[in-house]
Amino acid sequence: MKTIKVLGTGCANCKATAKLIEDTARAKDIAVSIEKVENIADIMAYGVMSTPGVVIDGRVVHAGGVPNKSAVEGWLAG
Repeated sequence: MKTIKVLGTGCANCKATAKLIEDTARAKDIAVSIEKVENIADIMAYGVMSTPGVVIDGRVVHAGGVPNKSAVEGWLAG
C-alpha cells in the first residue's frame, strides 16, 4: 500500500488533487492511504512552497497546481 499525503490548506485544487488520486487508484485497483496535510508548518517542512503538493512514501513528487492523470498513474505504478 502506498502512503500518499496531499499538502494544502483545503483549497479547491487540493481537494481536486486528492480526488484525482483516489479515483485513479480505485480505477487501477491500487491500495493507497491518503492523508490531507493542512498545517502550514507541516507543509513547509517538506519544502513545498506552492500547493497542492503530493508526497508518496515520504518523497515529494509534485508541487503547485493539480497534476494531470497520466502523472498520477505514473506515481501509482512506480
